[in-house]
Amino acid sequence: MPLRSSAVPRDAVHHPLFARFYARFSVAADKSIAQHRRELLTGLSGRVIEVGAGNGLNFPHYPSAVSEVVALEPERSLRALAVEAARRADVPVDVVPGAAEALPVKSEAFDAAVVSLVLCSVRDVPRALAEIRRVLRPGGELRFFEHGRAETTGMARAQRLVDRTVWPLLFGGCHTSRDTLAAIEAAGFELGEHRRLRVPERGMQMPSSPCVLGRAYRPVAES
Repeated sequence: MPLRSSAVPRDAVHHPLFARFYARFSVAADKSIAQHRRELLTGLSGRVIEVGAGNGLNFPHYPSAVSEVVALEPERSLRALAVEAARRADVPVDVVPGAAEALPVKSEAFDAAVVSLVLCSVRDVPRALAEIRRVLRPGGELRFFEHGRAETTGMARAQRLVDRTVWPLLFGGCHTSRDTLAAIEAAGFELGEHRRLRVPERGMQMPSSPCVLGRAYRPVAES
């Protein structure tokens, strides 16, 4: 793997209680989310970097045209689970420690990058997206499936309220009201096909229910 020097510690993120909760909850919730993971990864090929791989629930959905996945996960407990998931994957997956704000890989080394329910919890979204843009080749793809700011006034107000109070404390730093699409564009990506969705589609809606799924591109010609 093409590494670069980094001052980020091996455990830049450590949420042991949340990691144990997430490891169980995410597997149960994946019954309704797996279809979105498949849509997120369909058509990928070449070398891919996945930022914030969690416990590796995306790994079974990578298509065979992907030659290698470098999967970064900063949380120790989730990283260990991702290593186990990588052993069962149909494509080569290398799980490594690392933070989104300082990716330990060379510039322009990847054909695609994947973020899945990650940008809501990184400490510095602009820096993380700048790093992703750096490691993508010109014309490379960013695939995203993320929480997003609600379109309705009432839910958007609820998101802001929980983000200022209990939600980040309970859910590993997650912020539900971040404007994901605006952040991606502000980082210099060209937005491609994308859509808004709710998770779950039916039943009680939570502040984390509004999501966006799609793709963006690092411009081929950059000033």
